Amino acid sequence: MKVKFIIIIIICSYYSKVNAQDPIFSQYFLVPETMNPGFSGFEDATYFGLIHRTQWPSLNLRVDTEYAFVNSSIEDVGGIGFSILNQHENNTNYNYLQGNVSFAYHVRLANDWYFRPAVELGFGTKSFNFGNLVLADQININSETITPFSSDAFALNANRNVTFFDFNAGFVFDKKNTRNDTDLWLGASIKHLNKPNISFVENGNVPLDIFYSIHANYKFPYFDYNDMLISVNYMQQGQYNRLDIGTTVKLEKLMLGAMAVTNPAKNSLNSHLLTSINAFVGLEFEQLRFGFSYDLNTSKIGRTDGVYELSITYLTGCLICRNPANLERRK
Repeated sequence: MKVKFIIIIIICSYYSKVNAQDPIFSQYFLVPETMNPGFSGFEDATYFGLIHRTQWPSLNLRVDTEYAFVNSSIEDVGGIGFSILNQHENNTNYNYLQGNVSFAYHVRLANDWYFRPAVELGFGTKSFNFGNLVLADQININSETITPFSSDAFALNANRNVTFFDFNAGFVFDKKNTRNDTDLWLGASIKHLNKPNISFVENGNVPLDIFYSIHANYKFPYFDYNDMLISVNYMQQGQYNRLDIGTTVKLEKLMLGAMAVTNPAKNSLNSHLLTSINAFVGLEFEQLRFGFSYDLNTSKIGRTDGVYELSITYLTGCLICRNPANLERRK
């Protein structure tokens, strides 16, 4: 019984740390709105989509995350976006749901450069099934039984749900060169500027750590009908950081890629610099874009069956037709 109680305490401590971290999508280069509100209206059309992520399906710590979004450009002004993020942990029924609205202002600079500053307002809720927890005063060692109720101050003051407002900001510099069909963007974002309180305990104070991200993507042609993309994304939240470096090859409609996920901070002696290798395959049509990725774990956490992501994006305008250089190359 004591062992069971210790295990429960360890699990609770784990969730209090992990669930305070933002969900991260491996396919951020296909759906950059997940990282930065500056990408609102970035496609110069109205578009919407969904990305789903399943993490560690072979463990009791399985987490499912969905991100649905709608974006639209506003001619000569900028772009506006709406998104819903939902994250669910199957073992404890922990759930995180947040809706966001964003606006990006587009400023045309010299030499085909654009500057896109943006703000985002969100409203979120977190819930946790405390009925799965067993506290110390519920354990009767002599009779080897567990009482259904607790007089512990945590049990009396804990809330099943917590709600909060969230403020984010970001910007993007980008340049599309139609003469040589290159595409470059550089961006940075800051999430949780107001550090919302996510404590489940009444009168508690657990501020959500600010999430910082710096990211870049460069697309350039090679041979006649192919493109290559190089992506870099650095993220930091609290004491944890992550650096993703990846490349994707576009062969007409087919996209193939790989990404290395690293942990530069290595917060403990057992930490690994390289935590996973992410393989990616996608298809891009005139108005539809599909993506599937699999994250292969390289650490010693054990058998997890990796992480799966599936994304779909639909554009009301023609995806490849908007670039004259693409049309010329595809004749």
